[in-house]
Amino acid sequence: MSSPAHQVPRVSGTAAPSPDPTAPLDAPRRLHQKPTRSSSRTAALRLPGTAQGCARARDFTRLTLGNWDLDHCRADALAVIAELAANAVVHALPHTPDGDAEVWVKLTQRANHLVCAVIDPSDSPPVYRRTGDPLDEDGRGLRIVDALSEHWGWTKRYRAGGTRPAGKTVWAMLATGPRT
Repeated sequence: MSSPAHQVPRVSGTAAPSPDPTAPLDAPRRLHQKPTRSSSRTAALRLPGTAQGCARARDFTRLTLGNWDLDHCRADALAVIAELAANAVVHALPHTPDGDAEVWVKLTQRANHLVCAVIDPSDSPPVYRRTGDPLDEDGRGLRIVDALSEHWGWTKRYRAGGTRPAGKTVWAMLATGPRT
């Protein structure tokens, strides 16, 4: 497993989807054909900022991976998305103005990886706790993400033409090849 990338440069394909506030919450975005080495396919879901949002994120991930024939990645992807979505709902949303409280889940299948991302409106970096009591109820989420993914990190987001951060994307890359 790799060390977390605390800040990574913006990479094509990891930016937040252009939100359509009129779209239904469970409507996937931009589904593409099976990816080749030079392409990818993506699906995104806007979540409500409640505990129900985490359940929707898991259902969306389960359905999307089934549609993409990635059932062999399901357990790890569900755990990663559940942790990232819960972090966004619990830690990011309470510290943002009501008008900016929007969370997105984005799944991108590339040739050899599944990128699981959660976009939230908080400018605060995710907190990775390296040590702690294993019996603590909180603080293990990003350690779980680190253990299940090949790489993970976060990227600040900016509004078009803006110079101030407008949130962040926390992402994890899972291998889609057969397990060895």
